[in-house]
Amino acid sequence: MATAHDFSFTRIDGAPLPLADFKGKAVLVVNTASHCGLTPQYEGLEALYSRYRDRGLVVLGVPCNQFAGQEPGSEEEIAAFCTTRFAVDFPLAAKTEVKDEGRHPFYAWAEEVLGPDAVPVWNFHKILIGSDGAAIAAFNPRVEPLDEALTAAVEKAL
Repeated sequence: MATAHDFSFTRIDGAPLPLADFKGKAVLVVNTASHCGLTPQYEGLEALYSRYRDRGLVVLGVPCNQFAGQEPGSEEEIAAFCTTRFAVDFPLAAKTEVKDEGRHPFYAWAEEVLGPDAVPVWNFHKILIGSDGAAIAAFNPRVEPLDEALTAAVEKAL
């Protein structure tokens, strides 16, 4: 059976980003956008990452332009926005499709394992991966990064 560690994204700077690099760590994969009403969640994601990174949590931002064109910029523009506006320190992938036929294979796998809850319905959808690469849970975009249910799942994953 496949795990998240079998998939690879591309870093926002163009370098490979294999999820196998995160073996032994929990990973929260979040499709992001710079021009969305939920964009302030970057602040909560950075706070979550800061709180749990030393215990083994990685937050992975996956910019996506599939929801109302709310991530129109280049990789360079996205990276600059995230670092200057929200001091994002967690890894960012290059712009990626997360739904429909052209979606990244990670998202097809997550749906296969977790069911329809794993399919992003909007920006800032969250998928929690365990340290062994197993998909643990999906959280809809309205669930804030520091929400009690999300932090409890992260705690359990660590």
